[in-house]
Amino acid sequence: MAIIRFPGRMPSAHETAEAAGIRQDKPDRNVILPLSVDGVCYAANGNLLIHDLNFRILPRRRTAILGFNGAGKSLTLRLCHGLIRPTAGRIRWEGPKGHDPKAVALAQAMVFQKPVLLRRTVRENLAYVLKSRGIRGADMRARVDRVMVRCQLEHLADRPARCLSGGEQQKLALARAWLLKPSILFLDEPTAALDPAATLDVERIINSLHEATTTIFFSTHDMAQARRLADDVLFIHHGQILEASTADAFFASPQTPEARAFLAGELAP
Repeated sequence: MAIIRFPGRMPSAHETAEAAGIRQDKPDRNVILPLSVDGVCYAANGNLLIHDLNFRILPRRRTAILGFNGAGKSLTLRLCHGLIRPTAGRIRWEGPKGHDPKAVALAQAMVFQKPVLLRRTVRENLAYVLKSRGIRGADMRARVDRVMVRCQLEHLADRPARCLSGGEQQKLALARAWLLKPSILFLDEPTAALDPAATLDVERIINSLHEATTTIFFSTHDMAQARRLADDVLFIHHGQILEASTADAFFASPQTPEARAFLAGELAP
C-alpha cells in the first residue's frame, strides 16, 4: 500500500528557484490587486450574516479563510468575487485596472466545492473557456493540450466531464481556471470529500497556479491543508474576522480565545 506523505507548507516555485540560485522571469498577471474589503456587511431575510469585514488580499499571496461551518467563509468569497453585493461597506480593487469593471471581471475566477461542468468531454469543457474569450484554432488546441498535461487530464480528454470522479472534476475545474490566467482565484473548500491522493493532486495544481503568479484566496476546514498552502490566514467567527495574520503566526500563537479554541477543536458554532 502506498503511503502518501504531506509536507509542511508548500514552497512556491519562486522560493524553490531562489534557493537553487535560479532566476525566474515570469509575467505578472496582476492587474486588479490588492483587494480591499472595508466595513462590509451582508444581510439576508432580516439576518445579519456578515458584519464589519475589514481586510486586504495582497498580490501573489495564498490566503486561507478559516472557521467552522456556517461561520461565513463561503459568503465572504462570494462577496469578494462579486457574486453577491454587500448590504453595506465597500469592496475595492486597488490595482492599475481595478477601476475597470470589464478588467475586474476578466481577471478573476472561482472554483466551487462542487464544480459546475458542461455536458461535454473534458477537452470540450476546456475549449469552451477559450472560445468564450475569442481564442480558436491551433492556438486554442495547443493551450488545451498544455493545460491537460499540467493537470494530469490528458488520458481523460475524450471522457464526459460529468462521469469523472470528484477529484478529476475538481482538477478539470482548476484547469479551466488556469486557461483564464486570472490575477486572483477564489476556491471554496477545494478538496472537501476528496481522498488523500486526490487532495494532494488538487493541492499541487493550486500551488502551480500560484507559481504562475495567480493570487489564491481559499476556504478550507482542513487545518493541515491550511498549514501546507497558506501564506496568510483570516479567521472568521459568526460573520466577523477575528484574526488576520501570517499563517505561521496564526498557527503558532493565535491571539483570540476563539481562535485558540478553534485550533484545539473546542469551538462550537
